[in-house]
This record gives sequence, structure tokens and C-alpha cells, in this order.
Amino acid sequence: MVASIVVVVAYLLGTFPTALLVAGRRGVDPTTAGSGNPGATNVMRTAGKAAGALTLVGDVAKGAAAAGLGWAVGGRALAILCGTAAIVGHVAPVTRRFRGGKGVATGFGVTVTILPVAVVAAAVWFYVVRGVVGRPTVLSEAGIVTLPVVAAVMGVTAGELAVLTLCAAVILLRIWTGRERPEQATWQAAASAADS
Repeated sequence: MVASIVVVVAYLLGTFPTALLVAGRRGVDPTTAGSGNPGATNVMRTAGKAAGALTLVGDVAKGAAAAGLGWAVGGRALAILCGTAAIVGHVAPVTRRFRGGKGVATGFGVTVTILPVAVVAAAVWFYVVRGVVGRPTVLSEAGIVTLPVVAAVMGVTAGELAVLTLCAAVILLRIWTGRERPEQATWQAAASAADS
């Protein structure tokens, strides 16, 4: 019963609208401006670097807080469940009709808390891919894929690995589906220009 309540609290932590609050104070709605994604990168582009940095810190913090809460109550297994719940809360917040961000920063906060070694491995892989590709989205994907691989090497249980893999899959799916939005915005802008 306690574990279930903690997981729900972790989900609600994930729904905290960091980007909307930070960008909103600067008169920007990140869900309609730029790419339409309520994340640190879009906030930085539409509301400035300081706002983007603050959004990044906030999203990382809520992931870390959720995982930390789970760890304090029930150890690593509950920490992983709570971390996953926070990521789902960020990606699909019930408070905003299940339209959220990509979950990369929140996932980073979860990983730092649960598997800090995985963060080091992801950082190394991040810079390797950066030297070859250089695209931010691809860099994020590279780091996310590293998480379950490192977790498996570290010997987590099969159940924990399954949850971490699901967590990575949710973030990757959100990134891939989110790619359509800028393209749609560009197409709509072109269509509008053609009609005028």
C-alpha cells in the first residue's frame, strides 16, 4: 500500500510543469512556441539560455527526487519504479491531457540517483557520438540506449532491467514521435504563406 502511494506521488512529481512555469514568467508558452515541446531545449530557444538552464535543472531535480523518494522507502527496486513513474508523469501528465515533454532530463535525474555509473558510461558514449554525428537528438538517443546496457552489465535483477528498458523505450518513443511536430509546423507555415 505504501509503495503504491509512493509511486503515485512520484508520477505527480513528474507532472510538475517546469518549462511552462519558467517560460511563462517570460511571456512564452513552450507548448505553442518553437517546436512545441515543453522541455529545456525549446525553452532555451524561445525564452533564453537562463530559462532553458533553469528548466533543465528543474526537470532533472524532479526525476532525482522521485527516485530518491522510492529509494528511501523501499530500496533500489522501488526507486526504479518511482523513477519510471516520474518519467511517465513528465511525458504523459494527466494535468495537461497527457501531452508532456520528452523525458530526457527527468530520466537523467532518475539515472543519477539510481545508477550513477551509467551516467558516466552514457557521458563517454555521448561524446563519442557527438564527434561523429553532432545532432542533439541523436546524442540524447545514444545516452538513453546506454542505460539498460550498463544496468545489465552491473547485474540488476531481471525485473529491474525490464523496467529500465521500458523507461528507455518510453523516452525514445516520445523523441521519435516529437520529431513530427516541427515538420508539421513548417508545413503549416508554408501552406499559410502560399494561401496569402
